[in-house]
Amino acid sequence: LSCSVYCPLLTLRSNSNSPCIASGSLHKLFSNFFFISIRRNMSSKKQTDHLERTASNYRQNALYPAQVCGIVTESETVKRLRIAVHPDFSFKAGQWVDFYIPGVEKVGGFSMCSSPGLLQREGVVELAIKYAKHPPAHWVHTVCTVGSRVAMRVGGDFYFDPLPSGPAVDLLLVAGGVGINPLYSILLHTSDLLRLNQSSAGRRFNIGSAHLCYSAKNTEELLFKSSIIEKCGEFPNNFTCNFHVTQQRAGVEPHLQPFVKSGRITAEELQANVDPQRTLCYLCGPPPMIEAVSKTLMDFGLPKDRILFEKWW
Repeated sequence: LSCSVYCPLLTLRSNSNSPCIASGSLHKLFSNFFFISIRRNMSSKKQTDHLERTASNYRQNALYPAQVCGIVTESETVKRLRIAVHPDFSFKAGQWVDFYIPGVEKVGGFSMCSSPGLLQREGVVELAIKYAKHPPAHWVHTVCTVGSRVAMRVGGDFYFDPLPSGPAVDLLLVAGGVGINPLYSILLHTSDLLRLNQSSAGRRFNIGSAHLCYSAKNTEELLFKSSIIEKCGEFPNNFTCNFHVTQQRAGVEPHLQPFVKSGRITAEELQANVDPQRTLCYLCGPPPMIEAVSKTLMDFGLPKDRILFEKWW
């Protein structure tokens, strides 16, 4: 795995000849590819790496056609795709997709980095994909253009989908590298729910605080950092964050300095944001990081069933 409000500061390039197409025309455009892909998947005797790793996870039965309608460079190694999807497509904040590419045998596995709210408002989802030699990621960085056609199927048991008037919850989000993707989706979905609380006298979501601990090699590799800081400013009583950089050589930009710490995420920071009765922790990053952070949180009294994680490989 390459491991939820649209960021207005981010300008996604769109080819004027290939805009985000109306969702009603997607089924017609992709009908042949849609059925060919399903037959290939069902008849394949050998699963790809992503499908093998996630064989025991929940996934939807339907494979939906989609079309790339925007591409932006997030960092030197990461591209973000804006993808128009079928009107029946749906997902929960934190989930991933099986990513099918015409002519590419391997199936990709990428977490959504956008919110369900963006899908409802604009009919699009976003994926931020780091460069790799793995064929799906390599295709994104070397072949994919605005107008490229793909197909996607939602899966995953790692998500945040609270019910109105559900139990009170504080979120602790811990990300390493591109593991930020599903956590950013959860953060944006949380901000959508807080806006609903502000605008509705009826539906109330019992969300208290959300603290993000995000570790990367340097500030250049901190994805979505401006949007994350913006959310902390929009909801100062709810959102806080610390960016941890482990190999920073250049100076840190002034607007980032209040949020950046040198070195790995510390036990002290985790402990300061753990309430065993209220905290729900979502982790996504390299397996060693997940294991170390999970142990530390349990040492602080956070029950195992309140620590949810997604490992990326």
